[in-house]
Amino acid sequence: MSATETRTGTGTGTVRAVVTGIGVAAPNGLGTDAYWAATLEGRGGIAATTRYDAAGYPLRLAGEVPGFDPGEHIPGRLLPQTDHHTRLSLFTADEALRDSGLDPAALPPYGMGVATAATMGGFEFGQRELQNLWSKGGRFVSAYQSFAWFYAVNTGQISIRHGLRGSSATLVTDAAGGLDAVGEARRRIRRGTAAMLTGGVDGALCPLGLAGQLSAGTMNTGTGTGADEGADRAYLPFADGAPGQVPGEGGAFLVLEDAASAARRGARIYGEIAGYRATFDPGPDPTAPGATGLVRAVRGALHDADALPADIDVVFADAAGVPGLDRAESRALAEVFGPGGVPVTAPKSMTGRLFAGGASLDLATALLALRDGVIPYTANVPGPGRGHHIDLVTGETRRADLRCALVVARGRGGFNAAVVVRRSAP
Repeated sequence: MSATETRTGTGTGTVRAVVTGIGVAAPNGLGTDAYWAATLEGRGGIAATTRYDAAGYPLRLAGEVPGFDPGEHIPGRLLPQTDHHTRLSLFTADEALRDSGLDPAALPPYGMGVATAATMGGFEFGQRELQNLWSKGGRFVSAYQSFAWFYAVNTGQISIRHGLRGSSATLVTDAAGGLDAVGEARRRIRRGTAAMLTGGVDGALCPLGLAGQLSAGTMNTGTGTGADEGADRAYLPFADGAPGQVPGEGGAFLVLEDAASAARRGARIYGEIAGYRATFDPGPDPTAPGATGLVRAVRGALHDADALPADIDVVFADAAGVPGLDRAESRALAEVFGPGGVPVTAPKSMTGRLFAGGASLDLATALLALRDGVIPYTANVPGPGRGHHIDLVTGETRRADLRCALVVARGRGGFNAAVVVRRSAP
């Protein structure tokens, strides 16, 4: 799409989905305000892992959510039946609903649903119960194991807790899932659902959860000695010699509403989910020059939003931290926007790779950036490495009149997703 092309997207004449609530649990801040303050200051959350004894494993650094005591946030009756990632999800969903000011009980019985994303599910819970099975026998396995491990459990637990009986879904597309869930939620709103609680929160920082991730060969297994040393050099997307990914936990949930309904109740609106597109790279190597799925996703999201490349004021990148994947992404962005044609940022350098939670956290960050007119920077990265022809925001935050942001995500196996979010008129 060139600057001379006309706007021919599908974003006009349809039901608009707007964001009225945000909830965050991130390695550098529990709660939206704490996370946003840390992000603007460049304070990271990657440190020596505490959720398991890492002495015998190659991954010793992680992004863990700080200060989360489930007993302070989750009803006691739910604690025996929930995994850590579900508890984080319940906290984050609660915050998003409170922030929106929306009372689900005031809606029709099926007026609000849930669409979440997950990469693994409740693997920490599952690992514990499997250990009980091996060491003690079947009588010591919790009955809650039947669902606590399941990747769809967050959708179920959130809907039960808040009485959300509307159309619901769970998406499993790895790190692209946080955007795919929001895209699905927007689809449900366009079909008549008044509101959706949507996003992704992941949390499987345990040997069982990380075993599959290690098999991909993209993790940073050479940084960390069991202490904090090297944490600020552990995850360096778009940098020369990027050492790989650092796992993390957390994510974000958003409350999406029909714009007309939100306006009638006088809701504060962060922005509109103006465009969305998902694609798939079927080839064996998504880093190859011919892997065009990401370009098609970005252009499709722009078309859906009735936007041109020149309308985008900032891109929140997938930022894999893996040289081949980073080069493929920077090539795709340069193809759509031109070399250095738009500011690009990757605040996930402060949190690690949150799997399905990372993209929804980036989307929440983009909405906060639009609200405050500031681009958070890619911490710990001095600048784009050789061959990355992008305007990577590093060193300090950048003030800007932001009207439209693009969020990009890629999942293991060839998944691509892109969302255009537009600032609401004052």
